[in-house]
Amino acid sequence: MSESAVATTLEEIQENLYAVQGRINAAANRVGRDPRDVRLIPVTKTVAEQRLRTAYQAGIHTFGENKVQEAHQKYQAMNDLEITWCIIGPLQSNKTRDVAEFADEFHALDRVKIARRLHDQLTEAGRDLAVLIQVNTSGETTKSGLDPAELGPFVDQIQDFTALRVNGLMTIAENSDDEDAIRNNFRQLRALRDEHRDQLGAGDLSMGMSADFEIAIEEGATMVRIGSAIFGARPPHGSAQD
Repeated sequence: MSESAVATTLEEIQENLYAVQGRINAAANRVGRDPRDVRLIPVTKTVAEQRLRTAYQAGIHTFGENKVQEAHQKYQAMNDLEITWCIIGPLQSNKTRDVAEFADEFHALDRVKIARRLHDQLTEAGRDLAVLIQVNTSGETTKSGLDPAELGPFVDQIQDFTALRVNGLMTIAENSDDEDAIRNNFRQLRALRDEHRDQLGAGDLSMGMSADFEIAIEEGATMVRIGSAIFGARPPHGSAQD
């Protein structure tokens, strides 16, 4: 079905999921990678609970959300299911306690203040949290993330926050039709990962969304964040994490 159509039934979601996985496999195969090394993060922002329960039946057990309040409400409503909750958008200080309570992963860490609050609150809760550091490789002022030159000092500053498991990096490519520019954004993140590999745990690269995930896979992505290609069009107020 078309990405502009909203997928509501089990069959529609399965069809879209199958098509996306096929594209992931093809992109990986083009550059000699094992498709199993690319993890799909289905982006479920603005998708209502009932459709999420249908998606769970379709085999989607990881939900990527970029608004903590929305994610927390879904977590409370769906705690009867075994779901991995990934927060993939910027985090405000007043939302860190919620993330420390329920999230399994946070893919947009870019401030020491947030890292410290998460560490302290996770420690209180007896939990830890897998995190990715967001880097702004496009240089666009509308995007969150560290300047690439800030990555090394930032990693040094947060290394004592042991409740945070730093597993790699995340970026959002520039909003452009220029494939070379997008590719360069992803290549830069990979180069940063390679430069700081000893400090980045698993060395994951979360890069690529519905419009550019095949390029990202060709450039080394180990995670792709895909929403509209699975669930269909979102309301126009949706944000830019997919």
